[in-house]
Amino acid sequence: MRLRSLRRLEEFEIGKERAALVKERAQLQKLLDQPRERWKKLKKDLAAVREKFGDERRTRIEEGSGSRAEIDWSAMIEKEPITVILSQRGWIRALRGHVALDDKETLKFREGDALQLAFHAQTTDRLLLVAENGRVYTLGGDKLPGGRGFGEPVRLSIDLPGEVEIAGLFVVRPEMKLLVASSDGRGFVTSGEAVLAETRKGKQLLNLREGAKLSALKPVPPEADAVAVLGENRRLLLFMLSELPEMGRGAGVQLQRYRDGGLADVTVLRLADGLSWSMGGDSGRTRTEADLTPWRAIRGASGRMAPNGFPRSNRFSS
Repeated sequence: MRLRSLRRLEEFEIGKERAALVKERAQLQKLLDQPRERWKKLKKDLAAVREKFGDERRTRIEEGSGSRAEIDWSAMIEKEPITVILSQRGWIRALRGHVALDDKETLKFREGDALQLAFHAQTTDRLLLVAENGRVYTLGGDKLPGGRGFGEPVRLSIDLPGEVEIAGLFVVRPEMKLLVASSDGRGFVTSGEAVLAETRKGKQLLNLREGAKLSALKPVPPEADAVAVLGENRRLLLFMLSELPEMGRGAGVQLQRYRDGGLADVTVLRLADGLSWSMGGDSGRTRTEADLTPWRAIRGASGRMAPNGFPRSNRFSS
């Protein structure tokens, strides 16, 4: 084809496109100038959409469930076994794997320091640190300092004053029930969900009276139905777990009444199993008091002297 013919063909196509654009412009101008024409066009287009898509074109509006699904952040953490070690001076570390808790070579500390507690856990676990001022703090198992060296002071991770002692540290789960008690013999039952505190400041769980401190925060096994309270005067009292209120926080109710001293220890048990304690020494033997009737009374009573042979430490367990 000659160049002249190509030019004529190009001019023809351009002229054809121009004529189509002029026609479209006239139609659009007509829609702008005449509202009735606009509505006719809109009605025609909607009818075409309905014909093509039917009811599928409609957005369904339904009432929501009213609750938001929470993200399970633990699912993003690789689950690995760890051994958590806390020293008496508040240094914490996590060894990889479940090591023997009596391995003296592994459980080394700085000069003048010693073991306060050690237990097995997982990196996906959340740990509850309990302070004697009634506050609780939550630590992530995956965020603990590694096992090399002596670890780090736990106070670098939470706002815990240097003069406040640590009363406990253990794995906590939202569905757990916990018994909290103060040194002046007051307490209540709470839940694992209520004690979780994801901020450095933690949260105030037990409101203390002047001179009192948090003495115990212990998990309540599902089968437990009774509470045993022991005073510094060695008086023992047992009452039913149902007599204690369940609270998110507060001062609690009177567990045991004292003339002198205060609470030495508290535990929960299944009444039908009796009360057991270690005989001490290397024998590993335990003694069980099956008939607890002499020590049973209503909550808030003073109790009776502990059974013969009860540990002089005034603790239910070592």
